[in-house]
Amino acid sequence: MRRSHRVRLTVTALALSTLAGCGLGDNSGTATDSAAVTGEVKGKVSIQTWALKPKFTTYMDGVIAAFEKKYPGTEVEWLDQPGDGYSDKVLSQAAGGSLPDVVNLPPDFALPLAKQNMLLDVAGADPKLTEDYVKGGIDAYRFAGRTGAYGYPWYLNTDVNYWNSELLTKYGLDPKKVPAGLDELIAQARTVKEKSGGAAYLMSRKPGLGDLANAGVKIMAEDGKSFTYNTPEAAALLDKYVAAFKEGLLPKDVLTETYAGNAKLFNAGTVAWTTGGGNYITSLATDNPTLAPKVVPSAAMGTPPLYVQGLSVAKGSKNPATAVALARWVTNAENQAAFAHLTSIFPSTKASAGDAFFSKSDGSNAGDAKVIAFNSLAKAQMLQPVQVNDAMSTIVNQQIALAISGQSGSKQALDTAVERCNQLLKD
Repeated sequence: MRRSHRVRLTVTALALSTLAGCGLGDNSGTATDSAAVTGEVKGKVSIQTWALKPKFTTYMDGVIAAFEKKYPGTEVEWLDQPGDGYSDKVLSQAAGGSLPDVVNLPPDFALPLAKQNMLLDVAGADPKLTEDYVKGGIDAYRFAGRTGAYGYPWYLNTDVNYWNSELLTKYGLDPKKVPAGLDELIAQARTVKEKSGGAAYLMSRKPGLGDLANAGVKIMAEDGKSFTYNTPEAAALLDKYVAAFKEGLLPKDVLTETYAGNAKLFNAGTVAWTTGGGNYITSLATDNPTLAPKVVPSAAMGTPPLYVQGLSVAKGSKNPATAVALARWVTNAENQAAFAHLTSIFPSTKASAGDAFFSKSDGSNAGDAKVIAFNSLAKAQMLQPVQVNDAMSTIVNQQIALAISGQSGSKQALDTAVERCNQLLKD
């Protein structure tokens, strides 16, 4: 889930205006589907996934065949769309009235469809939703200004801290006492800088909205109509980065567009800390097999970020009982566990908590990282609101860079970012 399935992909303004132009105005009120979906599970339904063919064809065929066997008289049509252009494809289907009965939507893709009243409130339709799925996964499909939840969480991931124990030891730090917060991180970064003569770094990325949220800053108003992260607390956090950058605790080019990136520098062995998914060490073993055994994992600082994929049910489905049953079937504990054995994801069901495959390490650092990530999911949250699109992210990054470089005051930079993002929110 590190790329197409983890990174936020943003619904374009053009596609949104296309929906409105088809007579589907912004129904962003609090209407919800409060009644549970009832009726016999039978008949034909369609399910659309995102870039699972051909790698996971055998898996999905098996899941679908088992569903049709459990519910005689059902027939499932499986559609799969390629990764590129998926958001536009979904919105085109919605605008044309051809949205599949069950459709794979990350929360930011689900948001505009929920606002257009095109998705079923599965919290209202399925009374057992909150009993069976982890809270953070469900909350990812609860949108500001609306009641209900608009997707079954399917598979999840989060970030873990990774530390280069060799570099830490070399520069006088204890790999068993890694930083648990920003102040400790800055203190240890200072030690690395002083003892390496500036040849190595501990800190190597600038902060973002997720860091502000982790510091207790409220990013958006409850109604989802304005951003609110230009607070004194947010400015104080940026001031810490301003001072750290001025002191030389971060690479000089960390604020530039040509910056290689935190993960690449870690992989190269010149930076002692990075973050990544629970499977990071396994992939690192391929990219840098010498470094991988030296990596020590630890839990994310503060609230772990949550990355979510889910299945939503079209409100216009002609067979809602079967559609809900199918979405629940694909996302049940057994099917999610089987999926997780094939790829590096984690299940979203509470029943999975006792599965030794996720909860017990084999004693390796990669096994430890997997367990840390899995245990973190219980308190993981989406730290950045789904309303934040690419244009807004660019504005935030630019203003934070101006603040850290000293070209703008921290509060001024945040004020500017909020003002511009709020304008984009209204457009």
